[in-house]
Amino acid sequence: MKVLLTGGTGFLGKNVARHLVASGHEVRLLARATSDLRGLPAGLDVVHGDVTDGAGFTAAAAGCAAVMHMAAVVKMWTPDRAEFDRVNVGGLQHALAAARAAGARLVYTSSFIAVGPTGSAPVDESHVHDQQRFRNDYERTKARADVLAREAAEAGQDVVLLYPGVVYGPGELTAANIVVKMVCDHLSGRLPALVGPGDRLWSYAFADDVARAHVSALERGRAGQRYFLGGENVTLRDFFARLETLTGVPAPRRHIPYGVASMVGRALHLWAELTGAVPELTHEVVNVFREHWAYESGKAASELEYRSRPLADGLKVTLDWLHERALVPARAS
Repeated sequence: MKVLLTGGTGFLGKNVARHLVASGHEVRLLARATSDLRGLPAGLDVVHGDVTDGAGFTAAAAGCAAVMHMAAVVKMWTPDRAEFDRVNVGGLQHALAAARAAGARLVYTSSFIAVGPTGSAPVDESHVHDQQRFRNDYERTKARADVLAREAAEAGQDVVLLYPGVVYGPGELTAANIVVKMVCDHLSGRLPALVGPGDRLWSYAFADDVARAHVSALERGRAGQRYFLGGENVTLRDFFARLETLTGVPAPRRHIPYGVASMVGRALHLWAELTGAVPELTHEVVNVFREHWAYESGKAASELEYRSRPLADGLKVTLDWLHERALVPARAS
């Protein structure tokens, strides 16, 4: 199948590109001229463009049987807040239009954050965002895009919606790979404390498993259906306890109360607004840490044969990759 892929130069996107090619699909990659193409499989048809250019997007999709739209702004802060809207909402609108023009299936990669926090009980695909409160611009725009994608599917367009959990694993240490960046900081002694008590559940999904599910969704996902691609729902305390078991490096013992962390985050956010320097923390990120983000992936398991490996196994693979590249100190015995 000929597939147009956006966001294929990102952390998860490169994993998806590799699996698409390995599965025999012909991949056309829509990428900006400045994108880093290292690590991508050979044989891709690279078309330079931007998802914010509707005409260019439609032209790139011509002749394709499917569009896999993964491009998004995944940041805690940017000097131009409108960038979130242009890419996360406008890009999805252009993807919908391009797929319609080409008569193509659209596989849209959303995010767990698009459906909102969950409480301590994991939720399934019946859960949608209440659209009442947003913790940051990323959540706001991904939630808005999710509404547009669901509306298009309800109107009869062939759209399959995917919602990865907190994705981690080997790959570029970008903002989308926040878990591995946090692991690197901890093992290198740069993580002084955890935000909050560490008792909130997050759904950790290994990148390679999520990428395989993307190919399955392309090939046999049901039109109009939503699929959660999560993993083990684990608290931050338990996450670091498992990391300690694997490395011998003690888990963080200090905790910054939410209120204190929020004040620090507001100060750093203000400084970023004044100077343009990317902040290490913002009050909006603290608000994300306040919530549970726990999801069930049974539907994807039954319909897409999605298998999410245990967190300990995924962490071991990730740690081996980090040590091979000397990105963290030698592991303690």
